[in-house]
Amino acid sequence: MKLSAGFMKRVTENVKKYQGIVTQIKKKDANESDTVTVITDILSDVFGYNKYTEITSEYSIKGTYCDLAIIGPNKKIRFLIEAKAISVTLNESHIKQAIDYGSNAGVNWVILTNAEHWMIYKIKFAQPIDKELVYEFNLLDFTGKKDKEFEVIFAISKEGQDNTAIDDFYTNIQIKNKFIIGNLLNSEDVYSVIRRNMKKLFSDIKITDEEIADMMANDIIKREIIDSEESKKAKKDIEKMYKKLEKAKGTTAKETPDPQEKVETADNSMEE
Repeated sequence: MKLSAGFMKRVTENVKKYQGIVTQIKKKDANESDTVTVITDILSDVFGYNKYTEITSEYSIKGTYCDLAIIGPNKKIRFLIEAKAISVTLNESHIKQAIDYGSNAGVNWVILTNAEHWMIYKIKFAQPIDKELVYEFNLLDFTGKKDKEFEVIFAISKEGQDNTAIDDFYTNIQIKNKFIIGNLLNSEDVYSVIRRNMKKLFSDIKITDEEIADMMANDIIKREIIDSEESKKAKKDIEKMYKKLEKAKGTTAKETPDPQEKVETADNSMEE
């Protein structure tokens, strides 16, 4: 998705501004309340939310309170945001707290932040409840020179919620992962390309698919990419996509009759 010049200008100018503010409150060792104030301003000025109508504080969840919540275009909670003081290093207990808030509220997306470090989690409502760290970034590291920097901010911005960008961003992250690429590398199609190029470059050398596969598994691709549960899932996802493509090809073939069939049909009609 092409991002507007206005969006990129707003983000660049305001991130630069808040990099200075975050640095200041870090030196000051600001408490959680003051940090939440800065986070709210960042959500407004950088991410584009109206702090009076689209950001709510101390959101009640079954008798407890999450620090901030973002109200989406359908008036439902789109993000829950658990904030910690700027001096606090985010850890597993904070992540669990944030995920518990999200799962109890039935909200898929949770952000954990201390104004400097931002972690975006997707909650998977399965048995048991699971979570996935989709992306994390440090506000002080933002340069304004990388597309990825703008993409992740757009994904959780107001403009992004109007376009369901966070879901598209997540799908993109899911596809562009080491397990998908590892399984694509460790495939017969790639073996064939390697074998052809080996033959072209070294005509006297013979190499088989089995030899290439053995080197891929033992010397080139990390064991976790081939044997892990994530790899098995990636392999199944790839197989599903191939089947989907084959099915689409079959449908297209049926919808577009072979010209030869038309000729034969016409001939048969004439014979009758």
